[in-house]
Amino acid sequence: MDRALIIGEALVDVVHGPDGAVAEHAGGSPANVAVALSRLGRPATLLTQYADDRLGALLHAHLRDEGIEVVRQEPRSGRTSSADARLGADGAASYAFDLEWSIQPWRPTREPLVVHTGSLGAVLSPGAASVLELVDLLRPHATATYDLNIRPGAMGQLDVIHGAVLAVVGRSDVVKASDEDLDHLFPDLDAVAAAELLLGHGPAAVVITRGGEGATVVTPQERIDVAAPRVIVADTIGAGDSFCAAVIDGLWDLGVLGGAARGALRALRGDGWRRVLEHATAAAAITVTRPGADPPRRGELP
Repeated sequence: MDRALIIGEALVDVVHGPDGAVAEHAGGSPANVAVALSRLGRPATLLTQYADDRLGALLHAHLRDEGIEVVRQEPRSGRTSSADARLGADGAASYAFDLEWSIQPWRPTREPLVVHTGSLGAVLSPGAASVLELVDLLRPHATATYDLNIRPGAMGQLDVIHGAVLAVVGRSDVVKASDEDLDHLFPDLDAVAAAELLLGHGPAAVVITRGGEGATVVTPQERIDVAAPRVIVADTIGAGDSFCAAVIDGLWDLGVLGGAARGALRALRGDGWRRVLEHATAAAAITVTRPGADPPRRGELP
């Protein structure tokens, strides 16, 4: 059976609400993508890192209950990573991280159809080198997808982030970035111009999310925009991860994933990409109506 392999951090979000309430939620962008894919009915394996401690037990139970196949490595620090998430009145979250990423080389026993990475695990040393090595190993068979999900406070200096991000972009078939991600990386460019710059490094498509303003895909041939559904926002945690998983799911439905379909992915046009973006914006819209990273199941989507 075809599977998705997701590589990256799993952590616990310690969420502080505007009213002072505190709650712990299993999270981490790549882990959220794995959960979202599983809820959409896609077999998912997560290569990640967490400890045998209280927060690790919370993560392990969550991932197990969501049907994720977990390949867990022990962090050198001996503790599970966490993120202090503080919600504003509009539901948007700001983050402070206690995170280590020291993942070691690993090879799956079966080749996945798609390999996804993103956020901190894709760029933080020393683990990022192992991520790139694995993406290089799997790319002949698998579509490579990447979510920038820039976290300036946790990723280091902008010049370091810039080079690390482009190293992953150059290995990717589909790149997802928010307009804020692109503004962090390329403050002198608008989002579409920044996406076109990333296209020059090799991807077939760059997908831009704009929150409540919808989403855009930029390919070498065209640009397509879709609007976002109007909803009441509880918080924005996990919305981009749900969007990213639904993009992968939509491309899976179209039969354009896998190394053998790389030409078909590059040839995807108009209505195909529009369907993918509408599917992804619907998934993200449902997620923001619920506290924490709580992506929809397939039956909840139009």
